Amino acid sequence: MSIRLEKIAELIKEEISLIFLYKIQDPSLGMLTVTSVKVTPDLKSAKIYISIFEKENREEKINKLNQIKGYIRSLLASKINHIRNIPDLDFYIDDTLDYVEKMENIFKKIHKDDN
Repeated sequence: MSIRLEKIAELIKEEISLIFLYKIQDPSLGMLTVTSVKVTPDLKSAKIYISIFEKENREEKINKLNQIKGYIRSLLASKINHIRNIPDLDFYIDDTLDYVEKMENIFKKIHKDDN
């Protein structure tokens, strides 16, 4: 990914994080964190990876975000005015922390079995 695309992805990440914090007041979404943003080279679409603190109903929360992605995109467009076209947004669950936790538990079990 080029430096320009990385900077745009980081800017989108920061602005969407602020949108979640200040503009989207939906308690059913719970605690959301934008962990990464991947944009296509033509800037037509962006994959937004979200870490959700609560483990229940993650799919429903991501579906809800994808239902209001047009609204989020319009808020994003009002914040970022040096990009001609704001990419289409698609939200995905970032389950990296779940994977890390699972691996740590496996290592603990192996270590416990060795003793």
